[in-house]
Amino acid sequence: MAAPAPVSEAASSQSSIEKRLASLENMMQQRNFLQVELQQQLNLLQDEVSQIRGVTEEQSYKLEKVLQRQRELYQEIENRVSQAYTQPAAPVAEQAQPNDAQTYSSDLSENEAYERAVALIMKDKRYDQAIPEFQTFLTTYPNSVYASNAHYWLGQLLTIKNDGVKAVEHFKVVVNEYPNSNKRPDAMLKLGTLLQDQGSAAQAQKILSDLINQYPSTTAAKLATDRLGN
Repeated sequence: MAAPAPVSEAASSQSSIEKRLASLENMMQQRNFLQVELQQQLNLLQDEVSQIRGVTEEQSYKLEKVLQRQRELYQEIENRVSQAYTQPAAPVAEQAQPNDAQTYSSDLSENEAYERAVALIMKDKRYDQAIPEFQTFLTTYPNSVYASNAHYWLGQLLTIKNDGVKAVEHFKVVVNEYPNSNKRPDAMLKLGTLLQDQGSAAQAQKILSDLINQYPSTTAAKLATDRLGN
């Protein structure tokens, strides 16, 4: 029979096991600590992402409100100027007082400059002051996304002032240089009307016929049809 192990060997073996257990326990504690730290970092990242998402959603909402307001503004301007277009020029001239002209900073952004110009029509009804404001806008921002609109409004305003020659120039710019502008059908109608009033019947007939052929389902085309019929 084998002799029993010496007491020193048994103690040494037990000490080795305890060291291994302690080492394993230490490793588990470190792993748990790392997991807790990683979880905390993950929570912080999730909070930051939530904050960024909230800011993004807020900015998107504000942007949508601005765009909606611009659409409403442009529609209101269209309605008001169209009404003024059908009225005699004298009342409009009475509303526009030269002494009420304001000086605006030349460092305005493109959107602010355009909105300031159209506000003279919609809010203040200063048609005379709106003309140089739009002209300045086109000089400052010749390649603006609002350039076709600015030319259209200038054509409208000059028509109201009975300056048909200059009005024709601006309507021609919209028709000839901005084929994708949503103002083009109306500009063609106004251009044809002015050309007819100025005695250029052949040119008027051509532009109105082009309007009917190119934009058959628009209100402008219907009005052009009625004008040609008359």
